[in-house]
Amino acid sequence: MKSRKPTTRRSFLTRSMAALSAGPFLLAAPGYAHAGTDAVLLAAAPASRAPTGDAAIRPFRARVPNAAVADLRRRLAATRWPTRELVKDRSQGVQLATLKELAHYWATEYDWRKAEAKLNALPQFVTKIDGVDIHFIHVKSRHPNAMPLIMTHGWPGSVIELLETIGPLTDPTAHGGTPADAFHLVLPSLPGYGFSGQPTELGWDTGRIARAWGELMERLGYTRYVAQGGDVGADVTDAMGRQAAKGLVGIHLNLLTPALGIVDRLPAKSEQERAALNAVATFKATGFGYFLEQSTRPQTIGYSLLDSPVGLAAWLLDHDTDSYYKISRAFVEGKPVGNLTRETIVDNITLYWLTGTGASAARWYWEFGQFLAAAGAGGKAPPPVAVPVAFTTFPGELWPAPRSWVETVYPGLAYFNEVDRGGHFAAWEEPALFASELRAAFKPLR
Repeated sequence: MKSRKPTTRRSFLTRSMAALSAGPFLLAAPGYAHAGTDAVLLAAAPASRAPTGDAAIRPFRARVPNAAVADLRRRLAATRWPTRELVKDRSQGVQLATLKELAHYWATEYDWRKAEAKLNALPQFVTKIDGVDIHFIHVKSRHPNAMPLIMTHGWPGSVIELLETIGPLTDPTAHGGTPADAFHLVLPSLPGYGFSGQPTELGWDTGRIARAWGELMERLGYTRYVAQGGDVGADVTDAMGRQAAKGLVGIHLNLLTPALGIVDRLPAKSEQERAALNAVATFKATGFGYFLEQSTRPQTIGYSLLDSPVGLAAWLLDHDTDSYYKISRAFVEGKPVGNLTRETIVDNITLYWLTGTGASAARWYWEFGQFLAAAGAGGKAPPPVAVPVAFTTFPGELWPAPRSWVETVYPGLAYFNEVDRGGHFAAWEEPALFASELRAAFKPLR
């Protein structure tokens, strides 16, 4: 598929279809004493006008004890392996050869301290919002007129998947752009992911997370900003737009999550539309395993995710066909695609392991299942999005959305483009291309 020339329109949205509303993250405990992790919070004297008390913004550094890293290696060495799958593809799940190569690299070559140092070289903070500590990276551009941008990751990702976009977005002149392309960047960890705290009560649904992000941007002093998200982050960003979060002036998405709920109402006349419809059908028929388990029994799978690092790795790899084969190629053939390298893939898995967040992150899907049940019982449709919407379709996405589908969900679509490479983890796989899309999408709002 060739890149198509983006189209831009400045009008505000007038209507939109109901988007998927995500659910609460039920997390083990607030703070940072996660499974073998000793992440360090550094107390900071707030500035005179800075929030105080629970609203204080505290500098953060990750510091994992050597014993936790040694325990990880011990568990990797003690892995009990199943026999080889009986098929030649991933139709029975993550292939034995792929996972053995990953485990060997993880146990013998991989160095968590490099990832830890990379994170700690960035300005990291935590702040308590609605009773939960929220971890975030906050990189301010040196360009004074930079536009504030909050980007939200998804599952099975983390802030790790967004790190390579920081340079192109905050320092565009070093990456082929101009000062007018610059962003101040805020990258929060979803509740229950990474170094964010774990809520101890029900109710942390997508809407609540969206309100927390609005509060975060307000605490940071941003009165005019934009938001971006994919996967779970797309739901959160969509909700921010529907809530008309104070200061939010536009959103960009790269996964059309509402398609799952309204697929019978989406256009299916063109070849591209029929291909997208087939992709949704394939996902529901053969790519739905992790989704079904986590939306019905996240606690059950959670025991394995916190007890076996190889089990965790397999669970996180078994997300979608496109990204799986790209990841497998990196380990089996030594040929990474874009930035989906062995090191960054294992960085993400190791963050889940060392923070003990496999189960807490999975619980989002259970809450999502509760939402679907309520919606099926006649739940109230959400309000339309109140800000301009931009959308980029990446060819390797779960279902690459045609423009007609996006316009069905977001009438008055302000920006749309189809690019020629990249998949579900677009920011991770193709950070430069992803950053160029955000520059173009938000240019009319500067």
